[in-house]
Order: sequence, then structure tokens, then C-alpha cells
Amino acid sequence: MIPEPVKDAMTIASTTPVRRALLACTVLVALAAAPAMGAEAPSHHALAMHGEPAHGPDFDHFEFVNPDAPKGGQMVLSAIGTFDTFNPYVIKGTPPPLTGVWDTLLYNSPNEAFTEYGLLAESIQMPDDRSWVAFTLREEARWHDGQPVSVEDVIFSLETLKKDGLPFFRSYYRDVSQGRKTGRRTVRFDFEGGGGNRELPLIIGQMPILPKHWWEGRNFAATTLERPLGSGPYRVADFESGRMIVLERVDDYWGRDLAVNRGRHNIERIRYEYYRDMTVALEGFKAGAFDFRQENNSKLWATSYNFPAVQKGLVVVEQIPNQIPTGMQGFAFNTRRPLFKDARVRSALAHAFDFEWTNENLFYGQYTRTESYFSNSELASDGLPSEEELEILEPLRGQIPDAVFTKEYAPPSTQGDRALRDNLRDAFALLEQAGWVVRDKVLVDGETGQRMSFEILLNSPAFERIVLPFARNLERLGAEVSVRTVDTAQYQNRMDNFDFDMAVESFGQSLSPGNEQIDYWHSSRADDPGSRNIIGISDPAIDKLIELVLSAPDRESLITRTRALDRVLLWHHFVIPNWHIQSFRVAYWNKFGRPAESPKYGLGLDTWWVESAKATQLERGRVELAAAEGPAETGTAQAPADSPAAAAPQAESGETDNSRLSTILAILGGIVLAITVMRIMIRNRRRR
Repeated sequence: MIPEPVKDAMTIASTTPVRRALLACTVLVALAAAPAMGAEAPSHHALAMHGEPAHGPDFDHFEFVNPDAPKGGQMVLSAIGTFDTFNPYVIKGTPPPLTGVWDTLLYNSPNEAFTEYGLLAESIQMPDDRSWVAFTLREEARWHDGQPVSVEDVIFSLETLKKDGLPFFRSYYRDVSQGRKTGRRTVRFDFEGGGGNRELPLIIGQMPILPKHWWEGRNFAATTLERPLGSGPYRVADFESGRMIVLERVDDYWGRDLAVNRGRHNIERIRYEYYRDMTVALEGFKAGAFDFRQENNSKLWATSYNFPAVQKGLVVVEQIPNQIPTGMQGFAFNTRRPLFKDARVRSALAHAFDFEWTNENLFYGQYTRTESYFSNSELASDGLPSEEELEILEPLRGQIPDAVFTKEYAPPSTQGDRALRDNLRDAFALLEQAGWVVRDKVLVDGETGQRMSFEILLNSPAFERIVLPFARNLERLGAEVSVRTVDTAQYQNRMDNFDFDMAVESFGQSLSPGNEQIDYWHSSRADDPGSRNIIGISDPAIDKLIELVLSAPDRESLITRTRALDRVLLWHHFVIPNWHIQSFRVAYWNKFGRPAESPKYGLGLDTWWVESAKATQLERGRVELAAAEGPAETGTAQAPADSPAAAAPQAESGETDNSRLSTILAILGGIVLAITVMRIMIRNRRRR
């Protein structure tokens, strides 16, 4: 096949020897400049980080969907806090959930470790060394205003996100040197350092593509509540700033028949209702104000999901297993603070957290202690370093903790015969080594006499019951510890500017760690406001290990290098590890259908659908429950008139609603909902 630049050159008329010579020269230059194609850069329908994609180019749909799922209905979800912008890609403002508004070049399958299939991109060209990648856009790809998605849009997206986007994007795409047009529908990205980072072609595939023509004349870096122009299956239909937002399915969505989209995006309208905090949101769910809730609080899961609607089968409560790497959640130290620069101090304070007591008394035994930054995956380190790991770690001896070579990491524990007082005794010994002493029952710096004092920052009152016992244990060491809970916006602002001492933070991981490791741990991100290197890690040895992970040539070396990185991070005691669970805890009003098989690495909520027969039965069940129990006792309420159930299509069996019954349902629903909301408001005033 002749590359398109060569085709253009061959259209030049040639009637003289001079012109024929000029044509020959032009063709040679074009051939030299054209991107390598053919056997050197084969065309692909999908890219896998390692190995081959599970599905071939002619696959019809993914195995975790129902390709014949009905379309329609509405799903009401909850969100906490507020929102003040529709641009989720800049540091200013707080955006609402906008999933499905913008398409990407490739779609990341939640059923494979790291494989992406063509979405906006019809095909992908990439040489074996992965030093560049080229995407050919689908002819039919369109923005919601009808204009085609162009190569210029793709190049604009890269340049804009790197220049004005979140700091994360500058880090994520830093090795992408440029994007350039190589054909009418083809864009090529070249990478710094050749093919050193094998993940880069897939990273570019994840990039949200933005409409250049729409953003021209607008300030990308500013907050905005102008409804955005997208290319995905949903658009913003309605909103009230900070209170609610409605996304509606785009009827003429250009990609609705693609294999990657079959059986997905089945809900007609997705409505997010905003709540002040999780406690009020839970009451709203019980009242029927929204349809689906994923529970992350073990106490609530154990004690709050046996209300009458659950007992009557109107609400489904279940755990959906997954194989998602759980990463690391922990009490993260801000090592920019002089107090936390010494790893011995960080290790000592970890001895004051009693996970076993917390799990038994607060979590109802539901959690497992996290012992790796890559927990619940084959990437997690275990035992002592293997021979292959030692080949990586030995050149760094003296630059990394000695314990990496001699001990298996395990967080302090009170299992078995060991008691908290034993851990606190060990903590005192470590603090003494670091120069801290106890004077008049107060822990002070042996040289300056300054008391150890710090704040634990939270963004949810639900975490206070966990942190306060930990704080009391720290006070037994003589430290002065305050616990402060702030709203979501203030918390994010403080974290973006590293204005904290200790905070509960999560570092999510995948089965194919890559550029996000730079944002988490690399020196280049330590002083960049808004980066995910909230800990402030600036260590050349860790930088080297990250680079090795990014350049891993195959799956086996990726596992080995990631385990080596994991060990070094653990023995630096940057966090006090928390806990994890290997399933989704969900509750939902019983009107949804979902595929028999869930994706391994995701919940797959975009594959659910509204079943009209279930929705009708649910509405009748709500009315019967309200009549039998009374609104004050049931804690349930009729859904609002624009709820998913109310918007669900009628059953195709020919069964229709009686108009009088519909009127009664609407009146009763409004009364029940009003009474329930009033009860919530009165209860909240009393709590104040």
C-alpha cells in the first residue's frame, strides 16, 4: 500500500523530463518521510500490554454484556458534596460525574489485564519496538453537533491537556513528544526515548478526545457550567448547580453498533442527586430517592440494610466478587513535614494502629489487612526477594532500606499473644533511636524540646470512628494528635497543595502498572501541586525502579520489577497500611437486570438495564408497603415522578397501567417522599 503522502505526490502532472525528475525526487522524499507501515508496523484492531487480545477483529460483543439488553428507563444515583464545573480535566473547580460524555481512541476492557480495543480509532499501527503509534479514526465518528471527530481534535486534545490540564496529564503524557497528521484520518504519536516505555501506545488510547472547534474562543483552564460538547453515548440534559445533574442517552450516537458498545449504555437517563454527606444519602436511599448504592462502610453494611423494603424483596442487597487489584489505602505521611522525614518515626507511629481490634470491633471482621501496594494481585511482593529481584535490587544497596534484603515486610500486628502494649513498647524504642524522649508524659524532641504534634485530615465523618481510637493510641505514646474533618472541596484543595500532616489516601493499581507510578512516587512530581505524589517522595532509587517497571519488555519482567518496587516502598514506611475487600457491596431497588457474568475488574454498571415488569411490580410493592407499615415506620418512599421506575417503558406483553392506579401511585409517592425528607431534615437539625 502506498502511504497517503506518496499518493498526493503522484498526482503532480509530469510532461517534461525536468518535471519527471522533480516528481521522482518528490516521491523519494515522501517515502523517506512517511511513517513506517506494512510489515514493520502492522495494523491492529486492539492493543495488549503483554500477550494478545482475548478477542479477534471480528468479535461481536464482550462476554460480560447482554447484547440484547433493552434500552430505556432511568437510573438515579447519589453524589456527595457539590459541583461547580463541567470541565473535569483541569485543577479548578469540582466536576460532577460525566461518564460517557467523551469517547476515547480505545476502550479498556474490564475483563483483561490491560487490553484496549478500537473505539474512535478504527485501526492502530505500531512497530514492534513501540517507539510510536498511529491511529486511523473511524469515518462515522461524530460530535453531538454532527461535526466529524478529526485528527485536529486529537492533536488539540494532547496539546491542551499537557498545557492546561490537570498536573496528572503532564506527567502521564510527558514522554509523548508530539502528535502529527499523517493522513486524512490518521494521527501519529512519537515517543521520547524510542520504545523505552511500552505502555505509552495504550496510554494515548485512553486520552479523552476534545472538540477543537468548540473550545476555540473558550478558556479551557477556567471553570464553566456551559453544557459540554462530547462524542460519547451520553450528553448533559439538565442540571441544577450543586444539586443534581441528568445525563441522557444520545439517540443517534455514532458508535452505538460497535462491538465494544453492544449491550452497554442501556439506561436512557442517569440522574445524580447530591447529598451533604453519606449519612443523609443512606437515608435518601432507604426512602427511595435514588436507586443504587455501593456501600464502603462495613458498619453500615452490617447494620443498616435490613429495613422493611429489603425484607419484602423490594431492595436487593448482595456482594459481587471481583478480581481487582486493591492497591494501597493507608494513613499517608506528608514527608515534606520535618516531623515525618525520619522513617523510624513513621515506623514507630504505625505500631499505634491496632488493625485486629479495629476489624473485630468496628468492621465486623469483613476486611483483610493490606500488606502490599499491589495487594490482591500477582504483582504483590511476598517473602524475601527472589534471585531475579535481587539482580534489580543489589545495584541499589545502600540507597534503599537494608531490611529489603533481609526481612519479609508485615505491618505491626496484635494477632495471637501479642498485645498493643507490646507494639507501643517497640514504638518507644524506635522513637528513642530517632531522638525523641518522654518528659512529663509528653513526647518531645530530645534536642529542641518541641512536642510531637500533628493533625489527621479527613473528608468524611464516617472515618472518625476509625481514626479516633488510633489517635488515642498515639496519645499513649505522648503525641498530641488532632482529627479534623472538612468538606470535599476543602479537602481536595488542601491535598492538591500538600497542606496536611497525615491523611487517609488510596493509591489504586491495575494489573499493568505504568505511568501512574510516576505520578504516585517519582521525584519529578514531589513539588507539583495537584500531583498524586502527596507523600512527597523524592528518591533516586525509587525513580530508577519506576523506570524499570515502565520499560519491562514482557509480563514476567513486569512482575519482578513491580515486586522490587513494592518492597522498597513498603520498607520506607510511607504509609500505615489499612485494609481491603475483594467484592463490591451493593444495594439497589429491584427493577434492574444485569448480565449473568460480571467483568473481572469492574462492576459493569453500564451493562445493567431497567426491566419494565420489575419496575411496575416495584411501584406496587412500595405502595403496599407504605399502606401496611406507614411512612414513619417503613423508611421507604415512592420514587420521584422522574425516577427510573417511572420512566421505564411498559412491558411488551400488552399489560398496561390503569390510569386511576397511576394517579394514586403518584399521589401516595409524593406524600411518602415529602414526609420522609421532612423527617431527615428534622433529624439533621437536632444533630446540629
